[in-house]
Amino acid sequence: MRFALDIAETGRRRFPATKASNSVSKADVEWVPLQNHPLFSPCEAADFADEELSNLIAWDESSSRLYFWDVKDECLHRISVRLGEPDPSSVIAASPSKLLRPDVPLDFEVNKITINREGSAMLLVGVEGVQVVDLYGRTSVEENAIICRNVSIGSEIYFIGNNPLTVLQISWHPCSNMHVGILSSDSVFRIFDLSIDIGKPEQEFYLEPLQRSKSTHAAALCPVDFSFGGDRMWDRFSVFILFSDGSCFIICAVVPFGSVYKWESILELYHDTQATGLKSSDPNAVNNACTAISWLEATFPDLVQQHRYTGKPKTLKARPFVFSDSSVALQGPLSNIHHGMNNTSGDKKAVFEGHAVSFLYNLVGKDSILITSWGGGQLQIDALADEIQPLWNSGSAPKIYFGSSDQVLSAATICEPPKEKSLLKLDDPSAWLGHPPPLLRLAVVDLALSKKPTSTLAMIPDPLDPKRVFCVHAGGIDSIILHFLPFTSITSSKKERMRPPSVLPVLTTGTGDDVSLPPPLCGCLPVLDPFGNSWIFGITSANECVVLQMETILRSDVDKLRETLLSDGEKMGDIETPYTIISQDLLVGPKPILLPALAATSSSVSADSIEGRSMLNQYFTLVHENYVDYAYKVYFELQHHGPQVKKMLGNQVSRIQAIQNKLLDVEQNHEKIEDQIDEALKQHSALEDRLLRLKNLPGLHKKPLSKAERDFKSELDRLIGIELGALHSAIEALNARLKKHQLSQGKTKSPELRTPIRNPAEDEMQQLKSSLEKLSLLNSENNRKVKLIESTLKRSKESID
Repeated sequence: MRFALDIAETGRRRFPATKASNSVSKADVEWVPLQNHPLFSPCEAADFADEELSNLIAWDESSSRLYFWDVKDECLHRISVRLGEPDPSSVIAASPSKLLRPDVPLDFEVNKITINREGSAMLLVGVEGVQVVDLYGRTSVEENAIICRNVSIGSEIYFIGNNPLTVLQISWHPCSNMHVGILSSDSVFRIFDLSIDIGKPEQEFYLEPLQRSKSTHAAALCPVDFSFGGDRMWDRFSVFILFSDGSCFIICAVVPFGSVYKWESILELYHDTQATGLKSSDPNAVNNACTAISWLEATFPDLVQQHRYTGKPKTLKARPFVFSDSSVALQGPLSNIHHGMNNTSGDKKAVFEGHAVSFLYNLVGKDSILITSWGGGQLQIDALADEIQPLWNSGSAPKIYFGSSDQVLSAATICEPPKEKSLLKLDDPSAWLGHPPPLLRLAVVDLALSKKPTSTLAMIPDPLDPKRVFCVHAGGIDSIILHFLPFTSITSSKKERMRPPSVLPVLTTGTGDDVSLPPPLCGCLPVLDPFGNSWIFGITSANECVVLQMETILRSDVDKLRETLLSDGEKMGDIETPYTIISQDLLVGPKPILLPALAATSSSVSADSIEGRSMLNQYFTLVHENYVDYAYKVYFELQHHGPQVKKMLGNQVSRIQAIQNKLLDVEQNHEKIEDQIDEALKQHSALEDRLLRLKNLPGLHKKPLSKAERDFKSELDRLIGIELGALHSAIEALNARLKKHQLSQGKTKSPELRTPIRNPAEDEMQQLKSSLEKLSLLNSENNRKVKLIESTLKRSKESID
């Protein structure tokens, strides 16, 4: 797909389209460690606002490229990175980097960049502007700098004159490479389709929570952050909205037009809705389930027409659809439950300091984890205690714009809580009653930051271990590990007791107001390679690059966790880590044997005596209890992991054989491809020779015919086409009449001689003969002219050939 960048904007620079002949060749590229790249040379720390945590780096996983936004030069640097080379713990980068400049100069300061899944577009986000850069749609190349087209998103809505409307959060949709979600300060959530119209939103959701916090402070009524749901049931169609008072709301179902989803996931959701909703005894639940099923069938028509397909499709594309008589409801605020009772939010002020600053949705196994960060440095970790279900408010019609073919182009909806609310009963087994899912409080983590309230808190999930979350703040990076998950721990075969999460420091850049400490980070992201190795890339405001290997961090965290748990009296075998392959008891080794004290006369005891046999039996028993049992445990563990290792090796061998077969096919087709290339080159040379011969034709150098010559030629063409045929038919008719007249005169001839009398028929005969002679002369003259024209045309054709 292509981006809709055909928008006329003033200030766009124009460059001649040239080939990238001045780019650096492969021989001139030098591979250096990423932290020693010439681009990251230490300099004076840049000034960033305290209330904004910047992120100036982005990672393109599809092409293994690192993007870095240069604040001083206002350009993007694209760095090719090789993970795990030359050794598994190293990261090398290509030097020099590729330089990408926006086509239109920016009029705002960029403090965040983010890239889509396929690596085709980059978002440049600032306090005073948001733009998208088409990384593939290059306009020209100049001085080793690639000029890329960039256009402002929502130029007709945001940043217009003195309009105080600002962008609070922006994010790519996880199921589309062309849709962007934006939450603004006017409490409106908008979805833009960058492939159709960048200036106008595709969908608008006006958030109107009627019952928020009882606080009269104006900041308690402002949205702060949002997050899209994960790939689970109705979570994939949900958007979580966080307000500054800590309340969380959900809008479901929300789907970008044209987004792609897995066939199996949508079919499972469709069958689950039919099974759980339609069989309920409550009419409200049946009505809500029927509405959800109607929405699924209208959004994904292939669900109804699946019997027509011989083979199941792998993906489904969402069709533009919006209910014309109902709008999506704003579910919430989500309430907490603890020991089967609903918790009140009255003690929220006593626990948390400041206001909510950021939000993270993380899918871990079968649990949907919601993490809210507060300005005082606390993290509120909750889990959804029930499934999310869509809900619509009937009687509230949205504003829908249709195209020429009656297709939905855009829609605007006012999202309000349902008018009729029933009390939530936790022991009620029925579903689809319109209740928002409750929250189960897992933990409250205090990062022990400075007493000054701050909003510089960002949370990043770990791609290697979903239970781990990195918290980036002004003091560095902390690792938070969740040891207990309510639904995942229950369904697993292992018995895990509920333990609080572990908080371990990963990187320290400075705390408090001490200016002598290192500057804060202006970019941080985790990176994962296909082999399971992961790193953390960080950029400081002093333009220094930090590369941390996750395996080293993880092992140090495990050691610290082991020391903490052992100090609490737990056994070594109870500690489980992602790197545990066999039990910790086997890794420690066999227990040491305490031999009994030997008497002074034991050296003279023979093996055949009773005392000697008793001593050998005792030694044998001790060895058997320790080493033989230990060897049996090791054998059992290896035998237990043997099938898994064998399966992995079999998969690797099959993949190697498939690759070898493909290489053989390539080698066999190599000669055919070379023959085809030779034939194409020969045909190309023949066409060039023919083109040269055509250029040297004499007809190209002749003067055009004059007006008189053109008139004469047209007259000849008219005579050849019309009059010549008429003359031939007239001559044939006259010849027939002449023969008929001669026969009639021969029959009426008298033998007597009479005085010749002038007959009118003879006069007419004479006139006919004279006319016939004239026509014969004209016919011969025309034939002569036709032969002359034919000879001329024949000579012209011969000259051309």
